[in-house]
Amino acid sequence: MLSGKIKILFFLFLVIFFLILFKLFLIQVINPDEYANSNYLKSIKTPATRGKIFDINGQTLVDNIHHYLLFADPKEIKNKQETEQKLNRILNLGEATLEAKLNRKGRYSVLKKDCDEEEKKVIANLKIKGLGFKEEAKRIYPEASVAAHLLGFVGKDRQGNDQGYFGIEGYYNKELSGMPGFLKTERDPLGRPILIGTQEKINPEEGSDLYLTIDLSVQNMVKKKLAVGLEKYQAKQGCIIVMEPSTGKIMALSCLPDFDASHYNHFNEELFKNSAISDLYEPGSTFKPLIVAAALDQKAIKPDETFNEEGPIKIGDYKIRTWNNQYSGEISTTQVLEKSSNVGMVLIGRKLGDNRLYKTILQYGFGQKTGIDLQGEVSGNIKKKNSWYPIDYATATFGQGIAISPIQMITAFSSIVNGGWLMRPYVVDRIVNRGKQELIKPKIRRRVVSGKTSIIIRKMLLATVEHGEVKWDIPSGYQIGGKTGTAQIPIKGHYDPNKTIASFIGFAPIDKPKFVCLVILKEPQASPWGSETAAPLFFSLAKDLIVYYNISPTN
Repeated sequence: MLSGKIKILFFLFLVIFFLILFKLFLIQVINPDEYANSNYLKSIKTPATRGKIFDINGQTLVDNIHHYLLFADPKEIKNKQETEQKLNRILNLGEATLEAKLNRKGRYSVLKKDCDEEEKKVIANLKIKGLGFKEEAKRIYPEASVAAHLLGFVGKDRQGNDQGYFGIEGYYNKELSGMPGFLKTERDPLGRPILIGTQEKINPEEGSDLYLTIDLSVQNMVKKKLAVGLEKYQAKQGCIIVMEPSTGKIMALSCLPDFDASHYNHFNEELFKNSAISDLYEPGSTFKPLIVAAALDQKAIKPDETFNEEGPIKIGDYKIRTWNNQYSGEISTTQVLEKSSNVGMVLIGRKLGDNRLYKTILQYGFGQKTGIDLQGEVSGNIKKKNSWYPIDYATATFGQGIAISPIQMITAFSSIVNGGWLMRPYVVDRIVNRGKQELIKPKIRRRVVSGKTSIIIRKMLLATVEHGEVKWDIPSGYQIGGKTGTAQIPIKGHYDPNKTIASFIGFAPIDKPKFVCLVILKEPQASPWGSETAAPLFFSLAKDLIVYYNISPTN
């Protein structure tokens, strides 16, 4: 009997011995690297410091502060009641809250996030075994929501890592994030670090700093004007964009309502969307100068040509009328813009022809993304040519029946006043990393009209402001060009006559424009007309921009 038991034990010993040999064979021969990495070498990821964001003059728009997460190992804390009392005197969380957290099961319980340096120092001096801190970086926005839609915010991805969302934080997330570091440590079978074992450290590479084309002073100016305008004209929403037409640089951009990037989780997600690049609208009469410029450039019409505005134009079952249903007979090309004549525009569209009209719309960049370096841009909605009917060509000449974004509108308009160049709009001026600087240069997309045509259309737009149907408060001694727009809002296949998008787009000075500014007000209740809402808001802002940029009066 004894020899039988010895044989069984000997057999079991051989089985265990060969299992050990097989395991060692797997570890040392078949897959030594993977086993070492997953069982003996533990990697700890060390995040990089996220890059900062500044305005064009170096004023801080986005920064980082370091804070600490206070955690506890409940099993290590001996006198929990005393610990609760001491921590509550510092953190003021309530003893009941701390009691619940200190009595949780497990070895890890978060007591408080966002401890500052002073709180950390005081708690550390208590020398309570079982308490610990984890250092973390927190994104802060010193200027609050002055440029929320431009900047975006930093949240967490599915793995709990920092991730930029919307605006610049989203578009330039890779550049801002930098490269994380790693600390590899050799550990024993219980997971404890072996101090004399393998230690491999890769330091994190800090994220790049971004300097924007945005001027904080102008951004503040624009947002304040827009807020006043929304209240004065009782508008539902609004946007103002200021662009340097010669380069495509965005000097300011504000849409309201917006959100506070520091507390984004307190706001409805709908507010995160930047209306200037993500919403579509029908531009109305601000679109007319683009068609006139194209018709002049392609010699479909002449600058001194006249058109007979004798009454409504019938197209199929539809009638195209003037905005006030009044008609002036013979009017010049310039007067078509001055009077904002829909009838005159249809006649110009006929001279241009359907094929060239459709190509012109695409040539200005509509139906395509502008390429602006902000997350969330949409391409717009221009129907395929085979889906267009005669009425579509007619209404497109005065900016109805097409869906575009505000950034597309101001980019296209800039092209007809800057000498004829369609530029790529952009908001980051330079990227700085470890002393090295990458300048972002203006990018020409294509030429859309000639320099000669650009001069002609600028003069026409000057006349449109000076001889228009409404007299505005134009700064004395300055020449400003521009055009109003009032577009009805399409709802369920028809236009609601009581809801409009009022807009004005203008520029100064006439000879060499320093800025182009687009003002959009959605559903203003004080008046539906762009001439009575968006235009006065534009001229109020233009006065301040002229002073800020030290633009000289016209001789």
